[in-house]
Amino acid sequence: MLKLISRSPLVTITVFVTLIALFIAFRFPLKSYNFSLRQQRLFTAEELALYNGTDENLPILLGILGSVFDVTRGKSHYGMGGGYNHFAGRDASRAFVSGNFTGDGLTDSLRGLSSSEVKSVIDWREFYFRSYTFVGKLVGRYYDVQGNPTKYLKGVEVKAARGAQLMEKQKNEEAKQPSCNSRWSQGEGGEVWCENGFPRLVQRPREIALTGKMSKRCACFAEDQLSQQGLEVYEGCDYLAKTCRV
Repeated sequence: MLKLISRSPLVTITVFVTLIALFIAFRFPLKSYNFSLRQQRLFTAEELALYNGTDENLPILLGILGSVFDVTRGKSHYGMGGGYNHFAGRDASRAFVSGNFTGDGLTDSLRGLSSSEVKSVIDWREFYFRSYTFVGKLVGRYYDVQGNPTKYLKGVEVKAARGAQLMEKQKNEEAKQPSCNSRWSQGEGGEVWCENGFPRLVQRPREIALTGKMSKRCACFAEDQLSQQGLEVYEGCDYLAKTCRV
């Protein structure tokens, strides 16, 4: 005769709980997905777009320079209605420095940006590495289908490093010539002055290489330095005035 195999209540309960867990895992795979507990993965742009905060059952992800981060714990900022929701579900690297959060501005292309702007994007990427969970890479401009860095990413990092070097050199150069004091109020406008020396406008020597633009700063020069080329007296300000309206 066949004998029935008896099972203890504990075994029966264990089997039952396991079956329930498996059912939930297969029935609701996205809701229970936890990137921090899984191996980092590769995303396509179409896959990343699913994690834009519109589905409460999914985590919120964003990409920057092809690196993908889980920003769900910042849901108040990156979720629907949040001030940074335009970054969710995509790589909008350019917008981190351009401030253009619509249309073509939400792109991962950094073409035409200056070395200082590219460095700022790199700095933003480091912020996300420090503050949120890195969950994978976006296949496309910055990573290939094997997850390897592309030439474009390497070029961006080289340009950012160059920008950092130029910024440091400019900082050191400007430290040799003290900057003017300044203040501004809506009622009185702006004013610059020097405790020692006389205020002059002078071009930043490396600004074009850094930003692609030319800008000037106010620096204080001793009287015996005022004959140097490239120094500009503020309009309406006396030659030896220590304070100028701007």
